[in-house]
Amino acid sequence: MSVINDSSLYPRFLLTGFPGLETRYGLISIPIFLVYGISIAGNITILFIIRSEASLHQPMYYFLSMLALTDLGLSTTTLPTMFGVFWFQAREIPFNACLVQMYFIHVFSIIESAVLLAMAFDRFVAIREPLRYAAILTNSVIIGIGLTIAGRALALVFPASFLLKRLQYRVINILSYPFCLHQDLIKTTVSSRWVSSIYGLMVVIFSMGLDSLLLLLSYILILATVLRIASKAERMKALNTCISHICAVLTFYTPMIGLSMIRRYGQNASPIVHVLMANVYLLVPPLMNPIVYSVKTKQIRDRILRKLKKHKI
Repeated sequence: MSVINDSSLYPRFLLTGFPGLETRYGLISIPIFLVYGISIAGNITILFIIRSEASLHQPMYYFLSMLALTDLGLSTTTLPTMFGVFWFQAREIPFNACLVQMYFIHVFSIIESAVLLAMAFDRFVAIREPLRYAAILTNSVIIGIGLTIAGRALALVFPASFLLKRLQYRVINILSYPFCLHQDLIKTTVSSRWVSSIYGLMVVIFSMGLDSLLLLLSYILILATVLRIASKAERMKALNTCISHICAVLTFYTPMIGLSMIRRYGQNASPIVHVLMANVYLLVPPLMNPIVYSVKTKQIRDRILRKLKKHKI
């Protein structure tokens, strides 16, 4: 197959759904788009409740708003190509559109990792310094944290897109998933990929890798602080405020680790397993986060129920 060398030309990329199950895409698409619908509705509900309730204008809920916005961004970034592949079997995606989608998928993933770290810091401050909590996490501090999180993600991923655009590809390239990921695009190149591969690895290490270590450190400090509380009831109350966040961390990192393990050691696994794990990695966190926080966070749960009762009346 010929290779594109002229920078004025662009290669064609073909997305992949579930290989061998093309005739069942209509049935397969039902649970996928149900997940999308619940994810988008759930995160919009979280944002609406926090915005409309003045009592929730606190640091913890500001960080939860950041998480909901990130999940919305991740869902809406992957939805167009998933919709095209499973409903219209429109597999082709322009090169530049693929780069843009890849860029935002990885930006939102890195932002989510950092927001989870910021939420761990929030819980540490709330448990360690409850009387100074509002004084430490002021609105200006929270805005600064949010801008730093977004700026880091945007800056880290941009060179990766630039490096990919300089590589050479075949005229037609088949991707492994119904969306564009950095590691998948690298596999299709026919030119030297070591610079892009090394940079991609460095991005992972200095974003999610570093965030996961700091998350672990945060919970070690939280646990040490909780153990110094004399009352058992107070210890349980302090730990209970972290349950929702721990669930969100596990929901984010478990599929990511699973996808990495499948890519690294699952060469003999069915392509369907690879696609399924990639979909779980991108679809499950935006689905589960609003559900977990709606169920486990009393303030949000009560206000959602109050809104529903008011609407029913």
